[in-house]
Amino acid sequence: MFRIIILSDEKQATTEIEKALAGRGFICLTATNESQIAPPGSRPPDLVLLNTNGPTSYARFRELSAAIKREKKLPVMVALGKEGLESFGLEHAVDDFVTRPFDPAELALRASRLIRQRETHDGGRPITSGELVIDPSRCEVRLGADRVTLTFKEYQLLKFLATHPGRVFGREALLDRVWGSDYYGGDRTVDVHVRRLRLKLEEKGGQFIETVRNIGYRFRDR
Repeated sequence: MFRIIILSDEKQATTEIEKALAGRGFICLTATNESQIAPPGSRPPDLVLLNTNGPTSYARFRELSAAIKREKKLPVMVALGKEGLESFGLEHAVDDFVTRPFDPAELALRASRLIRQRETHDGGRPITSGELVIDPSRCEVRLGADRVTLTFKEYQLLKFLATHPGRVFGREALLDRVWGSDYYGGDRTVDVHVRRLRLKLEEKGGQFIETVRNIGYRFRDR
């Protein structure tokens, strides 16, 4: 059974989400603050769901999502009102979302898809290219002796490209294969993630992702 931690700024909405997911086979845990999300020594959840009730908490939840993906390597969903579609910054901050009032079946389906997508990307043997090592069993990337700290989507993007060295993928293809066909957002998010990924690799002395003009991106094997 999949385990989901829900962090919310509104108790009633949390109860509604718990009911929707628990009735479809998920184990739901609640957290009242960031320190309760996958503390050291505990079993990490399969997914973190952030429930935000309004614009006053958007900045905090954006920062929290970034920290969870960077430090915990966990996928993050957010439940929010429709007014947050433009102002929350969904394409950069979270891996998926639902808007209220949400359909319980859709919420469960999106949560399950995101968790299974992570499992798919995390299986298999380590991928190596020169000094670059992508270790799916640990969700870890190393370049030489240095660990490269990536968000969950950056890791997924790098791993996908590295498993197809030399092959060129357009932005729409990457959105479909890495973010999923039902992702809300334009192909600009691919450019943003590639730029951030390149910077992190270049900081450690590696250049692996090439731009193919007017087409997309490819992984340059060593």
